[in-house]
Amino acid sequence: MSKVDLKMLSLQLGVSVSTVSKALRDSHEIGASTKAKVLKVAQELGYKPNPYASYMRHHKSKTIALIVPEINISYFLQVIEGAESIAREKDYHLLIYITHEDAEKEISIIKHLQNGRVDGIIMAISLHIDKYDYLKECISNDIPIVFFDRICNEIETVKITTDDTASAFIATEHLIQNGCKNIGYLSISSHLSIGIKRMDGYKDALNKYDIPFDESKVIHCVNQPDEDYNLIKALLSGSTKVDGIFSSVEKFALTTYRVCKELKIQIPEQLKVVCFSNILNADLFNPSLTTLSQPAFSVGSIAASALIKHLDKKRSTISNEHIVIKSQLIVRESTAVSNKD
Repeated sequence: MSKVDLKMLSLQLGVSVSTVSKALRDSHEIGASTKAKVLKVAQELGYKPNPYASYMRHHKSKTIALIVPEINISYFLQVIEGAESIAREKDYHLLIYITHEDAEKEISIIKHLQNGRVDGIIMAISLHIDKYDYLKECISNDIPIVFFDRICNEIETVKITTDDTASAFIATEHLIQNGCKNIGYLSISSHLSIGIKRMDGYKDALNKYDIPFDESKVIHCVNQPDEDYNLIKALLSGSTKVDGIFSSVEKFALTTYRVCKELKIQIPEQLKVVCFSNILNADLFNPSLTTLSQPAFSVGSIAASALIKHLDKKRSTISNEHIVIKSQLIVRESTAVSNKD
């Protein structure tokens, strides 16, 4: 038989995990009748509190967790550096967890961190998450979460993003102004916040210049290198004419370069490429890669500062705030206007 926890009690009673937790702690916020019901069901089901977790909830570990989907992207590495700089300054330890875009692993990490190991969490959610009960449970157990980049709009907390819609518009408009009329879009996700906003910016730019939106020019990448390679190759070698590529993340732009090399498509003469990327050696690509550079270090430092400020206030209610920082278009050779344009 599985161990009875707060979530099981809340389901049995038909109340929130937070209500159960407060009732068991004899909080003044919960009425006497509700407390009695909670205690009765807890005893019947054999609920036993975790004394270590209870201790840690009232005694700071001075440790925060940073959860990222992957670390093979420059953006996340720079976010980690920014968060670590603030954690070190404020005398906090920073633990790094990588989900590898695995929803089950992300859920497991969040549950693991509720044992009192950390005081709070900074995270970008993974690709395949679409239900957020595990995050709400974590917050109800007094572990606050600050989101960055890939945020959860259903949860009220601090969220830090860049101006995804405006930046995507700028990138697409840059391609159009440099002669592109048939622009492909490489999407990371149709339900992630960044995927939705970047698609919106792409569509807005097309609309401004009276270019019809064509679903066949949108590639919904699946985050599997070989499959994404084949999807992009099919777009660039198929009957649909494409003279520009806007990639929502850097990895798909790098795959585009590989495909172009195989198909002998010249960049930028035959295809212009721009993407969101913080890759440090973008200028060393052949040709150098035009990028939307996000202030990743600042995103990490702001996220850590917001979380630690909340923790140092002895768990006052965390603010519901969306902080948006501007990205910068850095124009390089991959979108240059050639004599053939």
